[in-house]
Amino acid sequence: MSKYELDANQAVLLVIDLQEKLMAAMPTAEKVIRNARLLLQLAHTCAVPVIVTEQYPRGLGRTVPEIQEVLGEHTMIEKLTFSAMVPELQEKMEQWGRKQVVVVGTETHVCVFQTVRDLVEEGFEVQVVRDAVASRFKENFENGLALMAGVGAVVTNTETVVFDVLKIAGTPEFREISKLIK
Repeated sequence: MSKYELDANQAVLLVIDLQEKLMAAMPTAEKVIRNARLLLQLAHTCAVPVIVTEQYPRGLGRTVPEIQEVLGEHTMIEKLTFSAMVPELQEKMEQWGRKQVVVVGTETHVCVFQTVRDLVEEGFEVQVVRDAVASRFKENFENGLALMAGVGAVVTNTETVVFDVLKIAGTPEFREISKLIK
C-alpha cells in the first residue's frame, strides 16, 4: 500500500484546533467545518479513531459547537505547543498501532504544518485535507500546503478521502456517508 491509499484499519483522523476564536477569524470557516464534519462522520461509520486538539482553550475557546455535536467517541488533547505531536498523541498512536493520519484543522501554516512535519519525521503516512484546513490569509494557507507537500505529506481533499476509505459502493457504510455528500 502506498502513502496515497487510505485504509480504515490503519488511519486516524486528527482534528487540530477548530476552536471558537480561531474559526471566527477564518474566511473559509464554513467550508472547513462542513468538510471536517463529513470526515468525522466517516470516521465514526468506518471505526477510524479520532483525536481532537485544542490550542490554549482558555484563550482561544473550545472546539466549535458544529464540530462538537458530531464528535462522538474521541480523544481530546489540550496543548500549548503549536505541534500536536505531544506525548499524549504519540501514546495513542502507539496504543492503536496505526500508521496513517488524516489531518484537518487550523492554522494551515502553523499548528497544522508543524504537526504534519513532526508526524512525517516520526514515520507516519500523513494526508492533509486541503479543503478542511484553513489560515487567515491565502498566502499563508498556500505556503502551509507547499511546506507539507515538501516534507512528504499527501495533500488531498475531502471527497478523495471519503471514497478512498469507503473503497466500494453498495455497502451500508457507503449508503450512510453518500447521503451526506452534496
